[in-house]
Amino acid sequence: MMSEQQNSKFVLKYENFMDKTHGLMTINFLGEMNYVITNQEKYTKSSKKEEEYNEFEKAFLDKLNEVLDGEIKELKIDNASALNMIIPNVLPKLSTFNSEKFGVQIINVIIQNITSEAPSVPVEPEQSSKEKNKDDVTIVKTDVDSIDGQVKCPKCGATDISTNLNNGKLRCNYCRHEFDPIKVSGFVEDISQLEGKVVASGATDIIADTKDVITLKCQSCGAEVVIDTASSTQARCHWCRSALSINNQIPNGAVPDVVLPFIVKKDDARHEIEKFVGKRKFFANPKFSKEFTTENIMGVYFPYMLVDVNAHASLSGEGEHETRSYWVGSDEHKERRYDADLYHVERDFDITIQGLSVESNSDRLNNSSSEKTNNIINSIMPFDIENCVKYDSNYIKGFTSEKRDINIDQLKPVVDAQSKDIARFAANDTLQHYDRGVAWKQENLSVKGEQWKSAYLPVWLYSYLEKKGNQSLLHYVAVNARTKETMGSVPIHMPKLIFVSVLIEIFAIFLMIHIDSDIRYFLLATGVVYFLIIYSKYRNKGARHKYELETTRKMANLKQVDTFIRSEHGLSNSSIHGANNRRISGSNVGSELLESLSNATVSGPLKDIVNKTIPNDNDQNNTIIK
Repeated sequence: MMSEQQNSKFVLKYENFMDKTHGLMTINFLGEMNYVITNQEKYTKSSKKEEEYNEFEKAFLDKLNEVLDGEIKELKIDNASALNMIIPNVLPKLSTFNSEKFGVQIINVIIQNITSEAPSVPVEPEQSSKEKNKDDVTIVKTDVDSIDGQVKCPKCGATDISTNLNNGKLRCNYCRHEFDPIKVSGFVEDISQLEGKVVASGATDIIADTKDVITLKCQSCGAEVVIDTASSTQARCHWCRSALSINNQIPNGAVPDVVLPFIVKKDDARHEIEKFVGKRKFFANPKFSKEFTTENIMGVYFPYMLVDVNAHASLSGEGEHETRSYWVGSDEHKERRYDADLYHVERDFDITIQGLSVESNSDRLNNSSSEKTNNIINSIMPFDIENCVKYDSNYIKGFTSEKRDINIDQLKPVVDAQSKDIARFAANDTLQHYDRGVAWKQENLSVKGEQWKSAYLPVWLYSYLEKKGNQSLLHYVAVNARTKETMGSVPIHMPKLIFVSVLIEIFAIFLMIHIDSDIRYFLLATGVVYFLIIYSKYRNKGARHKYELETTRKMANLKQVDTFIRSEHGLSNSSIHGANNRRISGSNVGSELLESLSNATVSGPLKDIVNKTIPNDNDQNNTIIK
């Protein structure tokens, strides 16, 4: 069904049809009419728009009949048959008119296509967008009706089309006409009804020997234009400068199913990056500070797999609820002890996971790389993937992109592990009573259905290569081009950080000597803790996408078992032995120590020092000293 805006934009003033000075206007009018006829079945039959369509159709035929001296009426055929007969035959010939012509002269081309008998219009069977392969996998074709070559503006015929960053829509750069986004169809919308394996055509396996270089013939001048899909799916004709695109999928990972357009402007992204780096200038590498500029940031479309999962989760284990905590021993040898109630715990439920986003480029999937700070790009998720639209190469114009090089089978273990993490954290919503944690002994996730789509997601990216002898590290500062979420890695001036940390340690020792309290021994680690916290805030090695919390999921048919086993006394651990209900197994992000420090709570003299060195902000995984 067409939207109201899509529908009404084809209801044009028919007076343009008889314009006798601009033949091009007549051509455009007929082009619009062709779209209406082709998509007639998409109009809402019960809406007011059907009346507008009928009025438009009648006015068109009346004017055409007037020019043809009543030949249509003499043929005794209805309007719809006349249009279906005329338009497909006329448009190819009208495309040769590209300058001012008399409208009536163009109508002569139409006359040549009117015969004494009205041919019957063959009705082709509707082509299904779904098919089953030999492995019983449902393939959904997402490039149906996609056009390779020139994609023209329906208003003026121009091929210079790009993204309007104000709203993410495609816009003609000549007449400013905006295109309504096209959604892909054929997928299971209610994930709880998803069964088996559904794969979009752009997510099917990459064929290794597929040629990246494709040659297209320019429809305007006839020149042959070569497009290297390894780096782009669009190029300009070197003769007439028309834009040519690859929109039909080829099995090399270059054309995804959907794309999420940029809506954050470059100037806004520059501001976010400058603000992020500005808070980290104190310990920044002097060479980096001197060379830092946001003029060279790039808009990049990174490849992802978007996965929907319908599954059943079953977990069984033990949980503890604290009933009392107290101190034992003398003043010099105090130890905390805990009393707790032990329970047998089971959780059994259906779960749907929608839009789990996984990197589908092998280079970006490695978030623990020692050469690139890939975890930075991972950490700016999630994206509003519900606003993804059908892929069109014009969305890529002005930006760059990376090609997918990983197949579903290779990503399946990652998706399975992350899906189990999501289910585990979903169960935590029902475990508030167990404040000492739950030790799951059995965890099963049975997948009933899964749905895969390939996508391009937008990122503004700043990069800086830091060299240390024979080693190098590529630092990124990334901005989510939909939400402005920003994360980055800033090169550190280590001599300065070490010097300040030593000063803090000396000051802490001085305080320790003059303080008669049990906490004085903790001051010995103050310099080391400060070093690790600052390093964490600059490098952000522990930053990552918290998919287990941020991915859309829904539980249903929950069954709970909470059976009291016994009361326990004098426990020395603050949590149950083997607690794993908050374990993350689907992510390989960096050091657990740095991640724990990034969430640390520090008090005393160290609080003021850290807060003065780096102002508090809202960036993900930043330490907040309270």
